[in-house]
Order: sequence, then structure tokens, then C-alpha cells
Amino acid sequence: MANVSNRPLAPKICLCPSGRSRVGAAIPFSIVSTGSYVPERVVTNEDLALLGCDSEWIFQRTGIKERRWAREDQAASDLAYEAAIRCLHSAGVSGDDVDLILVATITQDFMTPSTACILQKKLGSIAPAMDVNAACSGFMYALVTGAQFVRSGMARNVLIVGSEVMSRTVNPKDYKTYPLFGDGAGAVLLQSSTCEEEPVAITSSIGSGNPKAEKGVMGPGILGFTLGSEGSPESLCVPGGGSREPLTRERLDHGRQYMQMDGRSVFKWAVRCVAESCRDVLAATGYSIEDVDLFLLHQANVRIIDAALSDFGIAPDRVLVNLDRFGNTSAASIPLVLDEANRAGRLQRGDLVMMCGFGAGLTWGTALVRW
Repeated sequence: MANVSNRPLAPKICLCPSGRSRVGAAIPFSIVSTGSYVPERVVTNEDLALLGCDSEWIFQRTGIKERRWAREDQAASDLAYEAAIRCLHSAGVSGDDVDLILVATITQDFMTPSTACILQKKLGSIAPAMDVNAACSGFMYALVTGAQFVRSGMARNVLIVGSEVMSRTVNPKDYKTYPLFGDGAGAVLLQSSTCEEEPVAITSSIGSGNPKAEKGVMGPGILGFTLGSEGSPESLCVPGGGSREPLTRERLDHGRQYMQMDGRSVFKWAVRCVAESCRDVLAATGYSIEDVDLFLLHQANVRIIDAALSDFGIAPDRVLVNLDRFGNTSAASIPLVLDEANRAGRLQRGDLVMMCGFGAGLTWGTALVRW
């Protein structure tokens, strides 16, 4: 597999209100509600030790203590539905009122139709629906896409769901990859911001405890974002099952239906990707790392999150971590931790939130969002 850990990040899209990066504009919208769902089945490191995995190695190298696995009769659309109805109920919006459904997933129910179309039927919606496949960056790609529909006036209510059944993509005989992943779903509902013309002047204490005055030139929404890809499929992929390599009995016997990953190379790339993409967005928007109230990073490995804390000098209480309980849930990871933050009261009107996803492709998506 090619070593991607030392490559410079590929050219990226970076849109911001200041115009100091690439030409573009901010995207006003409101995340009016969130929702999440994880299966009831808890699988601990000790459970995996019975299969031959080293429970202590799992925790020391990843920070994961347990993860959730779906029942045999549950697919990605089932998890997505549970997260979606919680999200819609919280907003008082019915399926009939949804104008667009985007599902970020790499564990779709079928090759076709899309999982989004299956979710649409479950919700009783007639909205257009499509899947977004960008692996662990999928939710960020879907968020930016959905925000564009709201901003343009083409949609009033955009439902975005990240849903994964990752437990079925990993080989039980691969003791280093098998323990990393879990199943779950998270959802957000986007609507047009009602205060996009109004400057936001919120004061809060952060870091040293000194109050800060937000530079706000708009209400809720994306202040700046970066999307990118490396085009390195050999680094992290499921080789069998597509048109390149249809599954045969021989390929099944060789485990080609399972995920293959160059873990060391991808880890180094991810650490650098988080740092560089966050710096790109901050530079484009004119904010500093001290201005950010909360960091919601893709929950892949606690050592990647710790590297970001060290690199930026971020206090641990400004970064939420739930991978110890859920493992890596790919496209579901950011909306899962976002819903936890919302339900815990960690998100207040006017807060600046940095969201960062990174994964197979290799792809990344990072955005600075005003809540």
C-alpha cells in the first residue's frame, strides 16, 4: 500500500466570508434539532478477548472500551430511521415536511437503491433522497451539501443522517482492525436561519477565563469549510463486492468482502489532516483556535484526538469524546457526538464549533460552525 502519511494535503475547497482563502461565501442555516440511536447490544473489549483479541492492547492503542453492534435483522436504514424520528420529533417536523434527505453511509442496505430512499419510505416522506459516500467524512460532505440547498431556498427542511453498521465490514480474524468499529446513527435537521442579517455579539469565557467578543457577521451557519480528497483507495478499502471485483466463492474465502487498512500510514495522515484542515479553516475565517468553544472530531482513535489537543494546546474539556463507548462509527461519528453535546447542554446560541471528519478515500471535511 502507498504511504500517504507524508504527502501534502491535496488542493481543497475552502469557502469563507472573508474571501482571504478561496472565492466563496458563508452558508447561513440553523441546525434546529439533533437525534441519535445506537443498538442495544454492548460488545466490550473483554468480549472480543474471547475471540482472540487483546483487550488491553485495544484500549491502550485506541481508547475504546466498548462498542455497539446491530442485531442481525438491523441494517443501516433501520438505525437511520431511529435517529431521524428522534431528530424530527424534537423539531416538531413530520416526514411530509422534509424537503431533502441525505444519508451518509458506506454500509448501505443494498448496492441499490440508496439507503436514503429506504429511509424516505420509512418516514412517509416524498422528498428527494440520496446517499453520500465519503466514509468517515460523509457527514461533513452531506452537511455542506444540505446547507447549500437551504441557503439557495430550494429546501426548507433538510434531514441529514449518518448511519453505519460497521461491524459487518471488518474481518473477525483481523485482530487489529476488528475491535475498532461500532454501529450507530446520528441525525440533524437544517432550516433557513431567521437571523442571518443580524450580527452576533456573544461573550463567553474560554481558556484563560477572559471574555471574548465574537466577530460575528452572520447568525448560525457555516463560517468556513474545507473539503478534500487524496485519491488513495489502496490505503483503506473494501476491495470485494463492487464492479471492480465482484464477489466469488474464492474471493469470499480470502476475505475480500472485508475492510483492509494500512493502519500506520492512515494514522499519520489523519493526525496531519486534522491539524492542517483546522488551520486552513481558521485562517480563512479570521478566527483563532482560542475562539472555538467546542471541537467535535471524528471519533476514530483517541491518540488522533490527543494529538490535536497537543498540537493546538486545546483544553480537554473543549473536545468531546465518546469513542470509548461507541468505537469508530464512520459517518455516524460526528452526528452522534453532536447529539450528545446538544442533549448535555454543551451548545449555546452563538458558540463556535469546529467539526472535522477524515477517512477512506482518503477524504476530509472540516467546518467552523456558529451554533
